[in-house]
Formats: sequence, structure tokens, C-alpha cells
Amino acid sequence: MFEKLNAILDRYRELDEAIAQPEIIQDYSKYQSLLKERSSLQPLVDTYQNYLNVSRQLEDARSLLSDPDFAAEAELEIQQLSREQAKLTEDLKLLLIPPDPLDSRNVILEIRAGVGGEEAALFAGDLLRMYLKYADRNGLSADLMSLSDTDLGGVNEALVLITGTDAFARMKFESGVHCVKRVPVTESGGRIHTSTVTVAVLPEAEDIELEINPADLRIDVFHASGHGGQGVNTTDSAVRMTHIPTGTVVTCQDERSQLENKAKALKVLRSRLLDQLRAEQAEAHAQDRKSQIRWGDRSDRIRTYYFNHDYVVDHRLGLTVNRVLTVMNGDLNPFIDALRLAEKTEKLDLS
Repeated sequence: MFEKLNAILDRYRELDEAIAQPEIIQDYSKYQSLLKERSSLQPLVDTYQNYLNVSRQLEDARSLLSDPDFAAEAELEIQQLSREQAKLTEDLKLLLIPPDPLDSRNVILEIRAGVGGEEAALFAGDLLRMYLKYADRNGLSADLMSLSDTDLGGVNEALVLITGTDAFARMKFESGVHCVKRVPVTESGGRIHTSTVTVAVLPEAEDIELEINPADLRIDVFHASGHGGQGVNTTDSAVRMTHIPTGTVVTCQDERSQLENKAKALKVLRSRLLDQLRAEQAEAHAQDRKSQIRWGDRSDRIRTYYFNHDYVVDHRLGLTVNRVLTVMNGDLNPFIDALRLAEKTEKLDLS
């Protein structure tokens, strides 16, 4: 492990020197590439340098054990530093786990109302706003690709493209069934209802990964409905794209231009087909090893939002976070950070 860490530290120092060279700075593409590599190594390098510093302090403290004037104090310091060194060792093991190659991808987020009628649609709208706020709070960009809304302001279906650093790594565990328990605004008797919303998080597929035969596509155009301004119902700008071999259907209508909606629909279709292929491969792999921390399976109930008791429970970890409105305002990091750590710990245990 330490040979690998020393090699990474050497590489980090090389990058430090390289990005200071005038010829590198003038080459924008090269400069950005080196900056990105340096940034990816930063957490590991910082932790390793901290480990080396603690190890040096530990060695100094042990050298004082033979001195009667300092032996007792040195013993206490050794105990503290040993615990810190052990913790840093575990941190380094986690940081050395190779990331999922898809983690750096952009995300196509699909939100669909499930069981619960209009209340499910209203909750889908709440989740859409939650994810838009999460993206804004965490330096990600969110582009609404398609929206099918209801008269009461709910959402039947929404497609969002989320871009930014490690977008998929942050969002992938949101796939699944989200439940809400609350008194709906449509409920006059004050009864608590349970409704569901399905969320799917797809890594954006690259063009070269999946070739789609144009002959396998059926494209229908129609008048858009809902948001879009004065021209929304006057032109055939909305697009429904069907992949005939799989029956996969994508609808995009948020842009005024039919061409733009076609491009977005194709982007979503390619990502859905790649996700299906990846799911089949994962299912085959699961025959050999069952993962506790799952993502991508939209049939799993992953989280329940208890408005009446003011807390949210993630069922995969048994993690409870208080203040449901804080979560709905985009504060998802307690869940996302815990799930990312659980994934790394599981990989470490299985390696």
C-alpha cells in the first residue's frame, strides 16, 4: 500500500511543478487536464501527508519512553497518536479504492409519480424541487429536459440533466421508490396518506458507447403541453421517440425547437438503453456476490419522508435525519455521504 502511496505522492509533486510551467499554462487543454488530475489526487495526498506527520510524531514520542521525566506523558501521547494513525490508515485504504468509472458522468434524472394519484404527483414536484436545490447548493447544474405537470402544480414525469464534478457519484443512490406519509392538501378529513414516487438516475451515455440504428426508431411529433410560453400549443415541437426492439419510449417537449427535443430524446434514450444493459450485467454479477448497498433498482423502496413526525428514514442504512423540510430544501448530504462511505467500505470488505 505504501509503495502505491509514495508513487501517488511523487506524481502529485510532478503535477505541481508542471502546472507552474509557462508552456503548460499557455496550453489551455493540457493545463486543465493536469489541474483535474491534481485535484483528483488532492484528498489522498492530504490524508497521506497527515499520516506521515502523525507517524513522525509517534516515533518522537516513543523515543521519550526511556526518559523517566517524560515517560508518563509520552505514553499518553503514544496512545492518542496510535488511535489517530489507525484512523488515517483506514481512511487511506478507502481512498485507494478505485472509483466507479461511471462516477464522473453527468446524470439524467427521471422522476415519475407512482401510487397515490394527485398527492403522488404533488410529491413528485416536491422531489423535483429538492433535487434542483441540491444541485444548486453543491455546484452542479440542472437543465430541465422535459416536464409533464398537473393542474394542481404536481408532476407526472420530469427529466433533468444534471452536470458537474462527480454528478453520478453523488446522485446514483437516489434511484428507487421514495415514499411520503403526510396529510395531502387535497385531503379534507385530515387523514395521513402514503404515496410513492419513482426516481431513476442514469449516467449519461457517450455517443461511442451505444450505437442506435435509425431504422430502429419511430419518431412522433405533436403539440407540446404545459410550460413553454405562447408557442407551446401552436407548433409540433414535442417529440415522442420509440426504440422499437426494446419498446423504450422517451418524450421530450420542453424546448420550442423540434430538433432540440429530438436531440434531448436521443440522449435520454441512449442512457436508458445503456442502463438496461448495465443492469443485466450487474444482475449476472450478483449471482456471485450480493451487494448490500444497491443503486439503480427503481423497484426498491429506499426512503420514506414522514411529514407528520418531521423526519426522513433511509431504509438501506437505517439512517434517520430530522427536519423533513430541511431535506426537502436540498440538504441531502447526510444521506449521500453515508451511502458513498458505505459503498467504499463494502468494496474494501469484499476486496
